[in-house]
Amino acid sequence: MIEVEGLNVSYGSGNNVNHVVRNVSFRVERGETVGIVGESGCGKSTVLRSLVGLEGGWTGRISMDGRQLSPRRSREDLKVAQMVFQDPFGSLHPRHRIGTALSEPARSMGLPHDREDVGAALEAVGLPRGFAARFPHELSGGQRQRVAIARAMIVEPPILLLDEPTSALDVSVQAEVLNLLADRKDEKGLTFVLVSHDLSVVSHMCDRVLVMERGEIVDELTPDDIAASRAKSAYATSLIKASFYGHATGAP
Repeated sequence: MIEVEGLNVSYGSGNNVNHVVRNVSFRVERGETVGIVGESGCGKSTVLRSLVGLEGGWTGRISMDGRQLSPRRSREDLKVAQMVFQDPFGSLHPRHRIGTALSEPARSMGLPHDREDVGAALEAVGLPRGFAARFPHELSGGQRQRVAIARAMIVEPPILLLDEPTSALDVSVQAEVLNLLADRKDEKGLTFVLVSHDLSVVSHMCDRVLVMERGEIVDELTPDDIAASRAKSAYATSLIKASFYGHATGAP
């Protein structure tokens, strides 16, 4: 479903070049959920932005759903993958009602976007149809993230790219959002790429986990590997130990 070969992303020039993604290659099978983990600044979100079409300065090869993609995307290219961002408030226009936020992507893609379609999209993520008349500030964080998921899914993409989709939410609602994503994935046969710093989240959601360090993929883990603290690279081993320590002590 997704093939990435030799992906590179750099910012700046000359002596000030920042090479944030370095020769990254991976595959994701149809219906699979693959996680990408690593510390802040390792390049994992830049990989997602390159996949979805928000990052235009990449080199290499990206193919999704059999379509080889360039940095400049067509409307048909953009229908293949949609993204759910980390901050559910910052990703929604504060002066647009929820109905507008949901109808605009469908309208842009030439898809149905009337009141019935918006209402059905809200119900699909467990929200009342009446929320279409509300503004983002009138919703809780978990409700806003449900709207963000509905907005991504309203154009019916086969791929969802999830950038820390629960890290800005209260712990009490994180599981609700993750379960919603899992249910929609099973119902629609979606393919997920999930970026997170939380190994407990990726081990729960993902079939495989790619570990990034300084712009490179340095390891690949399964949920069983994480549970057994089993890794090939020293960096992945340290991530697992830090995650277990944090959960054991209650540290964030």
